[in-house]
Amino acid sequence: MVIAAFDFDGTLTTRDTLFHFIIFAFGRRKLFRALAVLSPVLILHKIKLVSNHKAKERLFGHLFAGMSVNEYRDLCRNYAAEVDKILDKAVMDKLLIHQQQGDTTVVISASIEDWIKPWANNSGIDEVLATQVEVANGTITGKFKSQNCYGQEKVNRLLNAYPNRKDYQLYAYGDSVGDRELLALADFSFYRYKAPRQ
Repeated sequence: MVIAAFDFDGTLTTRDTLFHFIIFAFGRRKLFRALAVLSPVLILHKIKLVSNHKAKERLFGHLFAGMSVNEYRDLCRNYAAEVDKILDKAVMDKLLIHQQQGDTTVVISASIEDWIKPWANNSGIDEVLATQVEVANGTITGKFKSQNCYGQEKVNRLLNAYPNRKDYQLYAYGDSVGDRELLALADFSFYRYKAPRQ
């Protein structure tokens, strides 16, 4: 068995989808206002006094807390067409090769599961392991239900889903420091994979 695990933001896509999704949902002005309001938290994150998990959760919660889950999921479904516009062709070619070979394809990402899954389902990807958001009484709470799927958490989530490590070869594709633990686990790792220039 072969598993091909792909990071999402900056690997399968050419940009960070948190900001891209927020702009899709609310527009640039609301994003910039949120960044201004949360600038103290974001500065503390930059100097490593606030965790990646907490900074991202604060931004997500500031914008989405209180939204009905139906409205939120509609946004996520509609966003799938926007993802198609920001795909990295070189990495998508690698994904398609794995699919043609019958390999199990997994997206494993610190980004939010809800806006990855509709695109992933349309693209024939077998599984999405990503950051999950909390819902209560049909409403987005603004909190994360899972750990931010970043760094060691990517390894934890993959091994939880596919625990018998000796039973499969692992290919991993990533582009950032948050992918290093996953890349180290893999039999074949591709860091910042890009096709050679012609």
